[in-house]
Amino acid sequence: MVNSDMSESKPSHSQRSHTVGDVSPQVRPLDGAFRGRRILVTGHTGFKGSWLSLWLRELGARVSGIALDPPTEPSLYAAAGLADFLEHDLRRDIRDQDGLLEAVRELRPEVIFHLAAQPIVRKAFSQSAETFEVNVMGSVNLFECARQVDSVVVLIHVSSDKCYRTNPSGGPYGEDDPLGGDEPYSASKAAAELALQAYAGTFFERAGRPLWASVRAGNVIGGGDWAEDRIIPDAARALARGQPVKVRNPVHVRPWQHVLDALYGYLLVAASLLASRRDLQGAWNFGPDHNAERTVEDLVKTFLSAWGEGSWEAASEGVSAPETGKLVLDSAKAGRLLQWTPQWPFEEAVGRTARWYRDFYGKKGAALELCRRDIHHFTTAVAASE
Repeated sequence: MVNSDMSESKPSHSQRSHTVGDVSPQVRPLDGAFRGRRILVTGHTGFKGSWLSLWLRELGARVSGIALDPPTEPSLYAAAGLADFLEHDLRRDIRDQDGLLEAVRELRPEVIFHLAAQPIVRKAFSQSAETFEVNVMGSVNLFECARQVDSVVVLIHVSSDKCYRTNPSGGPYGEDDPLGGDEPYSASKAAAELALQAYAGTFFERAGRPLWASVRAGNVIGGGDWAEDRIIPDAARALARGQPVKVRNPVHVRPWQHVLDALYGYLLVAASLLASRRDLQGAWNFGPDHNAERTVEDLVKTFLSAWGEGSWEAASEGVSAPETGKLVLDSAKAGRLLQWTPQWPFEEAVGRTARWYRDFYGKKGAALELCRRDIHHFTTAVAASE
């Protein structure tokens, strides 16, 4: 494993060839909340972590990352040149408690967004032990860092909508519904949630820090995701090659939403906790409007329409890992207490995602430009709705 040298000097943000920041309208709840603050993102080389890191830089934060190498080729991390915008870009395995603690002590972050995880549901069936090691004990190691490093004032644990004990109705699941899991991935996310609650009640509350939240989103989509066994990356790859999109489980229902809608929720919680809103500690759902709870078939057809061409066909495969047929979230708490509402309805979220990939593969825009374009349009929509 390659470890970046934390003592290595990097050019100031104003000296770098690319400058991220101050290109999008300021959103009042976030205006100034992160500017100049030391932020650590674990899992920053992943899809969601890369988007979050770029947006935090837009907000003027001093962002560092801890992660393994990018999990895919290509990756948004590499395509967008994310390393150019990070103060520290470290390779650490979160299962290595000593190495992780050493890094966090040297970085001394004020806010931690913990996204590092094994995020693929189907992979958890073939690599179950590793999934539990990363998602449970890796998270415990991070919670221990937040407990021991006194610079940390806010901890945001990025969980999943799949942390809830399966209900035959498929939801909507509220934050107070029982945690659990009928398969390794869900069980690992539920177990990490229970560990966080134990740390919060035993250590964080006693010390008065860090303030914490666990954020749970639905199935996020957006440009720059190249993970295996996810329908949008699979669709983009197939269409770029002129092949039909192969679809598993076309009748399964999921709460599809653009990645920026979910990240906006995470940022709102973190900004509120930075403002010492202790009453906002706890779990938060960030799911789309109910009209975005669509089948996989609906998603693929909408993506094809936005792409402008292509076809799909049902995947012919043997016995596959079981997946929940329906899963939806109740996000009323976020709307009531944070005034968070999804900005991009289903068709717009899918359309912008298709445009990102189409422009990227058609060489009509570099990944960084395409991300900045989406952040700009998203924040413009939020500012107009205030």
